[in-house]
Amino acid sequence: MLTSVDAESPKDRFVTVFGRKPVLEALGDTALRVDKVVLADTARGAAAREIIEAAAARAVRVERASAHRVKVLAGNGKQDQGVLADVVAPRMRRLTAALATAPPRTVLLLDGITTPANVGMILRTATAAGIEGVVVPRRGVASIDPLVVKASAGVAFHAPVLRCFTAAEAAGELRAAGYPLFALDGAARRTIFDADLPQRAAYVLGGETDGVGRDVLEHVTGTLSIPLSGGVESLNVASAAAVLCFELVRRSRAGRG
Repeated sequence: MLTSVDAESPKDRFVTVFGRKPVLEALGDTALRVDKVVLADTARGAAAREIIEAAAARAVRVERASAHRVKVLAGNGKQDQGVLADVVAPRMRRLTAALATAPPRTVLLLDGITTPANVGMILRTATAAGIEGVVVPRRGVASIDPLVVKASAGVAFHAPVLRCFTAAEAAGELRAAGYPLFALDGAARRTIFDADLPQRAAYVLGGETDGVGRDVLEHVTGTLSIPLSGGVESLNVASAAAVLCFELVRRSRAGRG
């Protein structure tokens, strides 16, 4: 029986966009399937009519709700503008379900990454590199919202996102499923270029300020660094993710994992 913590959330199936322009863009993109639009009961006038007409043209249902309810559903009280849309994310699924039915070979686990631009760029890079799963926890990581979608250039709608409640929960599930966990750490002796990496593994990307959290480090089986020179101490987490992803691509094509 699922508890309130691990019960399925709508955020395990949809990318929710909010604000008039993002909602209209989603409705106007025929490559996307919009489940529903939620419009504040205070929304009136030309802007509201435009959204209602765009939804009708796509046969998308429009639900009315209080302005407060829209803010709660959007998770952003300052930028929702009284409207949101749930866009179906065809490759998004719960981590638990993925591990039980079709375990991905390579997984990225995001831990404490709170800048939407970084999350969006990581999703774009990982998808381009063919990474089979990117764990984006519902707590402690930037929500997949219009800012993340914009940074991913729209790829976030189609990225192989795996959902869970926290990064620590995901780390425990991955270890229980037999995945070794490697955390990127600038002080690690082994680098991503010379380490012997198994074909099936998970890689932890820590937050912009604090790195990998202690509750996740408890599950980590090894650390890896990216060699740097020129006095540069570290890379932006999205840049580090890109280096890692395409090193894994290189290894795969060379038959090394």
